[in-house]
Amino acid sequence: MSTVSPLQKTRAHAVANRAASAQWLRSRWLRWALAALALIALLFLSWAAFTPIQSVSREEVFEIPQGTWARRMSGDAVEILPDEIRLTLGLNDVLVLKNLDDVPQIFGPTLMMPGQSFRLPFTTASSYQFACTAHASGQMTITVDEFPETPWARLRWRFLEWKNSRTNLEATPIPVLPAV
Repeated sequence: MSTVSPLQKTRAHAVANRAASAQWLRSRWLRWALAALALIALLFLSWAAFTPIQSVSREEVFEIPQGTWARRMSGDAVEILPDEIRLTLGLNDVLVLKNLDDVPQIFGPTLMMPGQSFRLPFTTASSYQFACTAHASGQMTITVDEFPETPWARLRWRFLEWKNSRTNLEATPIPVLPAV
């Protein structure tokens, strides 16, 4: 039978106390870090909900690039405009289409000649369907949302804008430069 000396008991007790103290400090630090992250998230959400939304221009501009029709006729599946465009009353409620192509383009009942622009202001929140020769499907949807007046509506609007900007970045082709 082995006997444990009082000195060994004291050392073992000190080691156990240090381990418990270190674990307590780590858990305390972790709680503070999580609380700080939660506070930062809360501040960001409060800013997004209560800060008024402002727009530099009420126009949402889309261009039909030169050569679009020729590329489509050669069999290239060119998608230069999104299938759905989201607009918001009071912020970006004017759609502007610029035809930079060499051929006329049709948008709804309007024939846009090469070099022409078409400006369409919206005054009612709704979903609109238009015929569009710049699309392979021949159709485009314009969704016009109400102005986000409440904090929850501003949060939703900012989230949708962020999501749409991410989608547009992923869908934007990277131009390939010709070899020199």
